[in-house]
Formats: sequence, structure tokens, C-alpha cells
Amino acid sequence: MLTLRSVVSGYGGIVALKGVSLHVAPGEIVALVGANGAGKTTILNTIFGMLRPRSGSVIFQGTDISGYPPEHAVQLGIAHVPQGRQLFWTMTVLENLLLGTYRRTRSEKKRETANDLDRVYGIFPILKERGKQLAGTLSGGEQQMLAVARALMSRPKLLLLDEPSMGLAPLVSKQIFKVIANLRKQGTTMLLVEQNAKAAFSIAQRGYVLETGSLVLEGTAGELAHNTEIQRAYLGKGYKQVFEEEGLD
Repeated sequence: MLTLRSVVSGYGGIVALKGVSLHVAPGEIVALVGANGAGKTTILNTIFGMLRPRSGSVIFQGTDISGYPPEHAVQLGIAHVPQGRQLFWTMTVLENLLLGTYRRTRSEKKRETANDLDRVYGIFPILKERGKQLAGTLSGGEQQMLAVARALMSRPKLLLLDEPSMGLAPLVSKQIFKVIANLRKQGTTMLLVEQNAKAAFSIAQRGYVLETGSLVLEGTAGELAHNTEIQRAYLGKGYKQVFEEEGLD
């Protein structure tokens, strides 16, 4: 579904990605892990069109979309849940959700939006209760739910998730990852950027490790979870219990 070929990208005079190549197959969750500043967010921004690659190519469903603007990426079926959520704080929950349908025609909105709202309310029931509440007054966990739900309103073929657990309490984070795992079962393909490698590998099928703009390791989630270098750098004490609980051990 998605292929990056030798992508070089960055900001101004800074080269943040140094020839990155990766792929995401239909129906997969692929985890991308690495330390702060490794270039994880730059990969998502380059895929989504926030950055134009300096060289290399981004291929989505057989089409080279390198440098396409974000609105074109959305039209093709790519949705992005950015780091920090980037909601419209002074708009209501419902108004934020409806922004996810902005590329539709008037007839499409009338026919499809009600069904999409029912779907996201089924996934996140609290959002229906908070429909008239301003997004800026939600808790951190509710804001993350809203950011994911807004992306789902566009009916994405590929969902880009940037640090969905950032700043969340452990129980809320666990709930978010459970939702992500269930979305895959419903047919959504995802590229998941996470610092929480334990949680990411517990729900992903494959993964990549990024260091200073270069991919240094790739493999199945189980292979990466049991790699001694990954254990030391990203998983830490207690990783075995996580993977036993998720059936990866």
C-alpha cells in the first residue's frame, strides 16, 4: 500500500531523513520507533505532504505522491493524527469531527456523515456525550480520542499515527492502543510512530527502528522485541511481561 524509496527530507539546512526506505502492506500495523529527534515525525510529515522530499519517492497504492499537498493525500485516502493532536480548541467536539468530512461533496456528506458519526461514537462513546463541549475543555485522553475519531471520519485507507500515547495516563494509553488494534481488525492499515516501544510492538505486525535519520533495524514485532539492542535501548525492565500478556512471547 505504501512504499518509501530512499527518501531524503528535512527542514531548511537540516537533513532529518537520510535515504529512508520502508513499506506498509494492506491490513498491517507497522510500528516506527526511535528516540526523540530520530526523524519519526519527519517521515509522517513527508508522507502526508507537509514536507517535500529532497530526493527519493513516496508511493501510495502505485502512485508517486512525493510532494503532493496534504489535501490531496486526504483525498487519496491518507489521514494523519499529528503529535499534540492539533484540535480546534474553541470548536465543539462535533464540529471537530465534521472537519474530517470536508473533502466530500454536499450529497456525499448528507448520505455518509451520519453513518460515520455512528461508527466513531461506537468506538469512543464519550465523544457522543461530549458532542457540544469545546475540544479545549476535554481531558488529554478525550482529546486524543477526538483526534483519532476526526481522522476516521475521512474513511482513511492508511492512518498515520504520531505518538498517540504521549502525555496520557497508563490506563488511558492502554485504551488508545486497544482501539488501534481493533481498527486493524476492521481493515484500517496504519503506520504507528511511538516512543513507547513496548506498547507499539504489542499491537504491530512489523516494525522499524530509526536512529538519527536512518533505519537501523527492521523485522516482525516479535523479532524486534527480542533483539537485545532494542531491549536495552527502548524496552527496559519488564518488557517480557508485556509481550507474554499480548501473546508475542
